[in-house]
Amino acid sequence: MPNSLTLRVGGDTGTTTGVISTGEMLTIAFARSQYDVFTFRTNPAEIKGGQAMFQVRIGNHPILAQGTTLDLLVAYDGEALKTHGKDLKPEGLVIFDTDAFIPDENYVKQSYGVPMSSIAQNEAGSKKSKNVVALGVAAEMLGLPMESVKTVLHEQFKHKSDKVVEANWKAFEAGWSWALKNTVSKDFHVPPRELKVAKLIMSGNEAMAVGALHAGCRYYAGYPITPASEILEFMEKEMPRYDGFAIQTEDEIAAITSCIGASFAGAKAMTATSGPGFSLMMEALGLASMVELPLVIVDCQRGGPSTGLPTKTEQSDLNQAVFGSHGEAPRVVMAPSNVKDCFFGIIKAFNIAEKYQIPVIFLSDQSLSQRTQTFTLPKLSSIEIWDRVLAAPHEESYMRYKLTENGVSPVAIPGRHASTYVATGLEHNENGDPNYTPANHFRMMQKRFKKLENISKEKGFTRRFGDDHAKLGIISWGSTEGPIEQAIRTANKAGIEVAALQVKMLHPLPDEEIRNFLNSVEQVLVPEINYTGQFNQLIRAKYMVDTIPLNKCAGVPFSPEEIYNKIEEIVSKS
Repeated sequence: MPNSLTLRVGGDTGTTTGVISTGEMLTIAFARSQYDVFTFRTNPAEIKGGQAMFQVRIGNHPILAQGTTLDLLVAYDGEALKTHGKDLKPEGLVIFDTDAFIPDENYVKQSYGVPMSSIAQNEAGSKKSKNVVALGVAAEMLGLPMESVKTVLHEQFKHKSDKVVEANWKAFEAGWSWALKNTVSKDFHVPPRELKVAKLIMSGNEAMAVGALHAGCRYYAGYPITPASEILEFMEKEMPRYDGFAIQTEDEIAAITSCIGASFAGAKAMTATSGPGFSLMMEALGLASMVELPLVIVDCQRGGPSTGLPTKTEQSDLNQAVFGSHGEAPRVVMAPSNVKDCFFGIIKAFNIAEKYQIPVIFLSDQSLSQRTQTFTLPKLSSIEIWDRVLAAPHEESYMRYKLTENGVSPVAIPGRHASTYVATGLEHNENGDPNYTPANHFRMMQKRFKKLENISKEKGFTRRFGDDHAKLGIISWGSTEGPIEQAIRTANKAGIEVAALQVKMLHPLPDEEIRNFLNSVEQVLVPEINYTGQFNQLIRAKYMVDTIPLNKCAGVPFSPEEIYNKIEEIVSKS
């Protein structure tokens, strides 16, 4: 029996309902059946219609990447088979709707036809339930417990009428019965494992939202934009339970400026957007830096420029995050590497924002934001939460921007402190009064940038893995970590020594850890999902090293094979 399996569901959203929901329901059912899961999805950029895809890789061991070749493909139409059939393994199987099309026998070696639309019409009274029929077929073939899947199905449709729930139950059972009667090979059963710890299953966006709530976020403002909209939807639903406020503003400018106001009033505040919306926030980002208020901005990167690839992934907003500003406005840029890191990383983002009174930009990307993964239930009581340094309640001669050794000045909260101050975007002195003298401007710039010097010394923002004595090193950021780790494991088995350093704070860079890593290897590979190698340029500029770029600009993540092939190429030339 295999220890992992990759399944993909594909179809046109204009003619087929539930491409994504089929994958989501299977994913949750697998996770609750003690499998590790790793998903990847793409939605069409069109308002209506276009091919959608949902891929889930499951295993009885930790899954590091989404999988390259397919064991099973559920194709709702001929275009889905044409698009995704090339990714099938030689022994892979296509499950298709015989009411929609019949695949060419010369094109597909193994196929399993099911009259999904007819079954849905007969059992549920609507062809729209064909995805639930497909769910039943796939669940039986994959050996999932029926009751586990039916529970997920109930959760999916519980907000609808009992009639709709009952109809979909019938569609599911009919699909299950069809597969049971028309048996195919059981080579698709992956034995589950006995888990000794509780696990969560979340998407990256959900993990960031939950982490923000745990960090103490009580004000959220945002404007819908793919692929960050799920954070806004989650916060609107959950924030009231924590006596917080979540609002949908008229645009991204209103979102970030209202967050600055909330932070001024003492709340931990966050907004989330993607590249185009982040561009609109640039002026206000400078204001947050100038008035030295904590703020967290999530940028779920997507392909650009302009509207670009709104439903595809890319790591191309790094330069904008680090340098986007009129004038020199200090900010911190961080990036999570997996769904678990989305949870813990966003808490660190709030901690840094609060401790140093500075805006923090948290760079996710489409594949990570909308990816679903399992991870061990964290011990919340052991997670450290930091808050901003407050001024004394009745401090005489209060100076909001008092010069201090670490650049951080105690802040007074309106309504909670007798002391008051003016938070202005104009250059100001220690009291907050506008002051344009050259000497004062230099002092205050020095004060603000002193924070970055101290932040770069904070620990816990890198992860080293691989061989201790490797001559080839990989420096990476963001969602590339999983494919790199799997590629390194493959290289180790082939006798190739490789090490990697995952950098989770991109500005300022964790200087000591990066220097130590660079000094320990002879060659450095920098893979990233953009055209120009933005992170590679930062590393080369700061450390004057001759790195080897590996850029992918295709709207999809790296595969472990792509990383491994580059490793082999470099080693063969050494």
